[in-house]
Amino acid sequence: MKYIPLACALWLAGCGTLPEPFYGNPGVTGARLAVPPPPVLIVPTPTNAMLGNDAAKLYANDLAAALVAADIPSIAKPADKTDWQIITTATLSGTQVIPHYQITGPDGKTYGNENGAGVDAAGWANGTPDTLNHAATTDAATLAKLLAAVNASIQQSNPNSLENRPARLFVAGVAGAPGDGNNALSLDITRDLPKLGMELVDKPAQADFIVNGIVKTKPDANNQTLVEIDWMIHDANNRKIGQVTQLHDLSLSDITPYWGDVAAAAATEGAGGIHEAVQNATLKKTSADK
Repeated sequence: MKYIPLACALWLAGCGTLPEPFYGNPGVTGARLAVPPPPVLIVPTPTNAMLGNDAAKLYANDLAAALVAADIPSIAKPADKTDWQIITTATLSGTQVIPHYQITGPDGKTYGNENGAGVDAAGWANGTPDTLNHAATTDAATLAKLLAAVNASIQQSNPNSLENRPARLFVAGVAGAPGDGNNALSLDITRDLPKLGMELVDKPAQADFIVNGIVKTKPDANNQTLVEIDWMIHDANNRKIGQVTQLHDLSLSDITPYWGDVAAAAATEGAGGIHEAVQNATLKKTSADK
């Protein structure tokens, strides 16, 4: 039996600086910062950025669009008290305007500040669309790093973060196996995963990662059966973070009607691959946030 780990966290530009908490449902305590920030960052129209009303609205829209392009869900609109928001101001420095960005949480506290790149003062003051769009696009990458740093700080202080506890997995079952394979593989994989330091939970809503197995069989040479077992690993937002594939030639009698030791061996190898996929995804999350 062999397995082929195909684990890769689906991050911005292949594991970049995307702040994970801006995805998914943070739960009712999100506004109190018991968990990381909620899924959408609000970009209000700046009121103190040396821009006219129309230009300020245009810049807010450009900045929100640039952040979305950086895989940070953002909306240009007035912020509510429970929102995470980015407040834009600006100062004049010679012939350039320097945008300044402040990340504010739902508790009213400031969680980060960052200056943007210098912008031609005339183009900025006149609200020239190309100037505003270029400024927003340029600064979005810098802001993504700032948001990642904010997230990292919150994660490190959050006892429920993956940085501070074992990963929680929900095993959704196995399908497609002949004989008793679906039950046998499910039972054995749930026995092996906790041995590797992962915690199993009873409901998908409680899980950081969801695992399900798919078995495919087809006749092979010498009256053998080619068995393919694919363990799919998704995160809590149903994004695929990894796959472990096992291939082996077996006699049909090895898996019908009972899998027995074959299921035990497959589950042990599969659990190792799943652990690797989860560990890679978790490390990429924490390293990306830092």
